[in-house]
Amino acid sequence: MIKAVRLAYNKAFSESQYLNMLAELSNQAPTTLGFRIAETPIFIDTATKKVLLKAGDEINAFITSEDFEEKTKNSFSSIVTPPNEAPLPECIVMDFALCKNNNNQVVPKLIELQGFPSLFGFEIMHDVAFRNNFEIPKGFSPYLNNYTQESYLAHLRKVIKGNQGKHTILLELFPDQQKTKIDFEITQQLMVIPVVCVTELVKEDHHLYYIRDHKKYRIERIYNRVVWDELEKQISEIQAKAALLSTDVSLEWVTHPNHYYRISKYILPFLNSSFVPKTQFLGDVNTIPENLNDYVLKPLFSYAGQGVLIDVTKSDIEKIKDPQNWIMQEKVEYASMIETPSGPAKTEIRLFYFWDDKTKKYIATLNLARLSKGKMIGVNYNANATWVGGSIAYFEMGP
Repeated sequence: MIKAVRLAYNKAFSESQYLNMLAELSNQAPTTLGFRIAETPIFIDTATKKVLLKAGDEINAFITSEDFEEKTKNSFSSIVTPPNEAPLPECIVMDFALCKNNNNQVVPKLIELQGFPSLFGFEIMHDVAFRNNFEIPKGFSPYLNNYTQESYLAHLRKVIKGNQGKHTILLELFPDQQKTKIDFEITQQLMVIPVVCVTELVKEDHHLYYIRDHKKYRIERIYNRVVWDELEKQISEIQAKAALLSTDVSLEWVTHPNHYYRISKYILPFLNSSFVPKTQFLGDVNTIPENLNDYVLKPLFSYAGQGVLIDVTKSDIEKIKDPQNWIMQEKVEYASMIETPSGPAKTEIRLFYFWDDKTKKYIATLNLARLSKGKMIGVNYNANATWVGGSIAYFEMGP
């Protein structure tokens, strides 16, 4: 998007720099990277940054509206979730495809959003590793709204641990098996919190505990990384452990499992914004459009693009037995605008939003990016390509 910066980066790039960056990232935690890291960051100009933030503000206006809770109450009606839901989550992430309009201007289009954490810890290290191994031009930052690494870490600490000094854990199902394990380990280091598996939970009276080194610790606050519907797919012993979370126990959640459902693809049909592709619940579609090539079908609750149908046919629609759990969305044409030595790449920017107590609004703080040369964004769909994968966006600083 900033041609001179892009050309300079590509010209200066070397494979040894890239390998050194990967080694530095791998050294941040005792694990291997579970996903491909792209060879390049994204450089975003001020105009595009402003449009991205405007898009996020319009979407957050719906999330903070008075009728949000009522409109999203059915999003988790078919699943058992724990009590103690806060009115709003402490964090939200939004994925925007970068597209071009008829005037060749960059336009963000919302692809997905989630009231659920992301790689909040890893991206701090990602920025540092890029800067240590490549020449990132002055006047660019991955942080937004005047955040710095220091102020971001302080806000993240408040999001995860709260203000009361309660014993907080990062909870996941089989954390050692997750592709995002490196983020858990970095978060553990930065926030000084233990990573606990659902299988370790024990209950006594009205409290949950876990045991480490023969010592029992009471859990007061959960930084939740569990994708809740994954629990229903587990064997009965694991489901019994998970069920403890839905009993009468005293807990705080960051974020509550209900927020994963409320703030998700479920709210896309409710959003009225030029930055949101037209979306309908499939169950509300009375007449199948003739121009199905202009649409995609997405299951409401799926991760990493699983189950998405891009080349939709009438037969695909007719085979779906639970249309209430699917959306039909106008197809978004990602612009192949990132010039790389192995051909142009598409990109998607995920903005990290934290709740700001002073303004009573969500504020964009940091980001991650993804590059792709395939039909879909995501490392699973670009296995054999180069200059694709997980990345970070550097925004032109200033007003």
